[in-house]
Amino acid sequence: MSEKQPSILFRLNPRIGIAPYRQLVDQVRQAVELGRLRGGDQLPSVRDVVTQVTINPNTVHRAYRELEHLGLAEGRLGLGTFITENPGALTADTGNAELSRQLQLWAQRARAAGLDEDDMLELLRRILNREERVLS
Repeated sequence: MSEKQPSILFRLNPRIGIAPYRQLVDQVRQAVELGRLRGGDQLPSVRDVVTQVTINPNTVHRAYRELEHLGLAEGRLGLGTFITENPGALTADTGNAELSRQLQLWAQRARAAGLDEDDMLELLRRILNREERVLS
């Protein structure tokens, strides 16, 4: 019997000044926007999240309640927490829409400058690695 992979792997960064519950909420919203989570997908159990990121269970409960309040998730008694059936409509107004638009413009400029997809990905990797070193 194979073990089911989690629908999302959470990460917490204590250095960014954002409350842990908010980081969980934002990660779910981003996963929905990117299509990594879809309607009907089950979120990890509170116990699994606590094990994954070493966090207080009440913080996970708070994040899941916020997701329910936003209409992105729904708790099903005895079954867990699931992404609602049409979550994309609820995330359309977030800041990621603007980031996506800016990234599309950047990609167009990069292509005009002669970069192909591999070149753009490598440039992005370098920038992200540099940013991680600065935050460390």
